[in-house]
Amino acid sequence: MKWPFPPILLLLAVLSACQDPIPEVSHGRIVRHADFPSQYLPSRHIDVWLPPDFDESIRHPVMYMHDGQMLFDASHTWNGQEWGVDEVVGEMIQNGELPPLIVVGIWNRPQDRHREYFPQKPWESLPQAFRDSLKNSESYEGLFNGPIRSDAYIKFIVEEVKPFIDEQYPTNPRRSYTFIGGSSMGGLISMYAVCEYPYVFKGAACMSTHWPGIFEAKGNPVPEAFARYMSEHLGEPDRYRWYFDYGTGTLDSLYEPYQQRIDTVMAQAGFGAPNWQTHRFEGADHSERSWNARLDKPFLALFPPEDTFFTRIP
Repeated sequence: MKWPFPPILLLLAVLSACQDPIPEVSHGRIVRHADFPSQYLPSRHIDVWLPPDFDESIRHPVMYMHDGQMLFDASHTWNGQEWGVDEVVGEMIQNGELPPLIVVGIWNRPQDRHREYFPQKPWESLPQAFRDSLKNSESYEGLFNGPIRSDAYIKFIVEEVKPFIDEQYPTNPRRSYTFIGGSSMGGLISMYAVCEYPYVFKGAACMSTHWPGIFEAKGNPVPEAFARYMSEHLGEPDRYRWYFDYGTGTLDSLYEPYQQRIDTVMAQAGFGAPNWQTHRFEGADHSERSWNARLDKPFLALFPPEDTFFTRIP
């Protein structure tokens, strides 16, 4: 395979001293690909979680997840919280509730997160005056400190990260075995990835999806831009799996009317159970602690036990 960047960059990334400690996990193990290079974006870490009793003779399904530094180890996160992917998913695999899947945690760059995760085509459909007002607003200083580049971010995943993972690990590269997920802005970019690359991703887990895009409700055209975009890009209902949820506390308290609008779009497009689920969690706030408490729900929605998700390598 011909890589779009020189192989020496991968070697330098491995040899460089990494100041970010590798997460400690209670189930499975982590393989770090430090400062993973890209021709589209600045480099970042990729943490690959391999399931308990990892069997290299099996081709595994893969879940790509955003905010990779928040997924596994609270002792190294900015807020002392974590998703607990290794505990929740690891135990579900050991209990036979999930297939032995691989989770790829893609780190964010905090200074770029909002503009990398904000879906680009809906952004470009917004009135120019509104976009300019956000860029010039002191309230959003640092969030829009450059052009929106979510198209580049998902191209990075599809054209650079995924080929690398499929080459280095025993995965099943087909779309039926490939999923993506995240929370808040990570929910938005997961939705966008499936809509933009329907031949790559089978489905998405969008938890506490930040449909407002910003932090205001009055006069905000962003949620409707997302609804219009989705109505035009959802595809055939029987080919995809969608999981949405939201809580009712803190920032999540804003989401219910917007999620209901998206639910209308999903229903009008012909989606229904089991390929589409939306859940409301009373009292749940906008935090890794809340996402950890219900993490089994999106994984069961995307990887239902009645499906077969692995094949033997000949």
